[in-house]
Amino acid sequence: MTFPASHPALDAALLERGYETPTSVQSAVLEASDGQDLLVSAQTGSGKTVAFGIAMAESLLGTEERFGRADAPLALIIAPTRELAIQVQRELTWLYGKTGAKIVSCVGGMDARAEARALNFGAHIVVGTPGRLRDHLERGNLELTSLKVVVLDEADEMLDLGFREDLEFILETAPETRRTLLFSATIAKDIALLARKFQNDALRIDTTSKDQPHVDIDYRAVRVAPNEVEHAVVNVLRYFESPGALVFCHTREAVRHLQASLKERGFAVVGLSGELSQRERSDALQALRDGHARVCVATDVAARGLDLPDLGLVIHADLPQNKATLLHRSGRTGRAGRKGTSVLIVPYTRRRKAEMLFGSANIDAGWSGPPGAEEIRERDKARLLETAMTFEPVGEEDLALGKLLLEQKTPEEIAGAFMRLQRGGLPEPEELYDDGRGADARPAKGAPRERSERSEAPRGGYDRPERVEYAPREPREGGMTDGIWFRLNVGRGKNADPKWILPMICRLGHVTKKDVGSIKIFDSETKFEISAEASVRFAEAVRATSREDVKIEPSTAPGIGDTRSPRPAGPAPRPAGPSGAGPGGPRKPYGEKKPYEKKPPFKGPPPGKAGFKKHKP
Repeated sequence: MTFPASHPALDAALLERGYETPTSVQSAVLEASDGQDLLVSAQTGSGKTVAFGIAMAESLLGTEERFGRADAPLALIIAPTRELAIQVQRELTWLYGKTGAKIVSCVGGMDARAEARALNFGAHIVVGTPGRLRDHLERGNLELTSLKVVVLDEADEMLDLGFREDLEFILETAPETRRTLLFSATIAKDIALLARKFQNDALRIDTTSKDQPHVDIDYRAVRVAPNEVEHAVVNVLRYFESPGALVFCHTREAVRHLQASLKERGFAVVGLSGELSQRERSDALQALRDGHARVCVATDVAARGLDLPDLGLVIHADLPQNKATLLHRSGRTGRAGRKGTSVLIVPYTRRRKAEMLFGSANIDAGWSGPPGAEEIRERDKARLLETAMTFEPVGEEDLALGKLLLEQKTPEEIAGAFMRLQRGGLPEPEELYDDGRGADARPAKGAPRERSERSEAPRGGYDRPERVEYAPREPREGGMTDGIWFRLNVGRGKNADPKWILPMICRLGHVTKKDVGSIKIFDSETKFEISAEASVRFAEAVRATSREDVKIEPSTAPGIGDTRSPRPAGPAPRPAGPSGAGPGGPRKPYGEKKPYEKKPPFKGPPPGKAGFKKHKP
């Protein structure tokens, strides 16, 4: 079975690749009239490359099945990033493999002189990034006079990355008679303006649903303590054991740190960030495609346009900044009809942010605690047993060795040794703490209110400290019944006040207001209570916090071995005198006081002294 109404020159290539039924965007493009400009919005991973590859075949080949001699390019595909441009070139190479098409890439970070030589020898299709294509145009290496089709792939990303001026320069240089196919995840205002300026009566095709998220992606949210995000990433990787996984961080430094941490634990991991050279990025991607690495830690910029094989898991180690970033990151999995999982690692203090992200994207995510070590080991057992039952047929030489081994060892010993070898390559899971907080908090927009299967926490909602307006409060009478006391090296001498001490304790110790008991402020220190169930986690968090001006350490309760005391209300009284009647002895009776003497009236200055100056009206 072939694609309906596809070009005969591409049918064989599609059939060899196993394309039997077109995706929604491919069907919509095939149904469009030939020669018409297209403005297409489609989800990432929906088969856009094959779609515009088929759409431009009629304009490039006509009724022919093979291209003629390569000269000035007939088609120009513009992509936002190097990785996406190279990926598009790879897809078009097999799609047009039987047509004799010569496809040249022009991307930043590659040898510009080699690209210029390739363009000089002629090309049928050119794929490139906006900046490099403009550079070749200005240097005279790229000629667009014969151009029949221009494709803008992920136009929204190109505008977000600041390529508007380069895009307009390229489109103004291209012939007005060319076809323009514009593909974007969303048709925002700036995309609509670009289409109106450079397209002629474009057919609008919208294959995205505004009310439904990507159906092939299972969204999950894992709540963790803020200081255990890295351990949660380890356990999520171990729990799913996907052949390919992509972990997102905000910064290059975070990528380097997490990559080193995962590598130390035994994961086959590579890193991708903007600071890497093109050679380093290409080597990392090739390691993922070859199976030498199965985890990639990347920033948002480095991961744009990536299409990795067998990528079944996306982990957001740092929460996405907005809905678009969430959908773009998650869209790296669940591509071309394959299923995928997107997991957000949500610190307790960021629960509200995650709920807002899910609500804006209309995503019904399942909330749970982090996978536990025992839970991971149970899944390992099931996977090992399943693997042991799917062996390929054994050769005669292997059977002979097996019989020889059975003569020396029992079957149980051999099976145990096999399992030990299989477990040897699996990194150990981390022991994580999950107090179940927020397990039944308000679900995302449109999601049913359900309790997590793993959590047995009582109802009562989730405490969101980032939204609390702290006010001065008096210490609780008697404090907590089982609280643990800590000492802060800031007291009344440094203007200590519960209004800012309480949020600082919560922030440094990764606890919430309900975990803090009495706060007692002294002259040079402050003592406060932490609930017993949160005290261990609090102590670990403050030990990991490095601040020169603030030091928190365990302490005794106020009044136990404490020489300091809160400032008294007034001056301390003197000790009583010998008679005990008052400080310093008994008071003198009033009659012994010196009587008041009235002074004589003032009669002017003494003789010989200067008098007062007379006032003149």
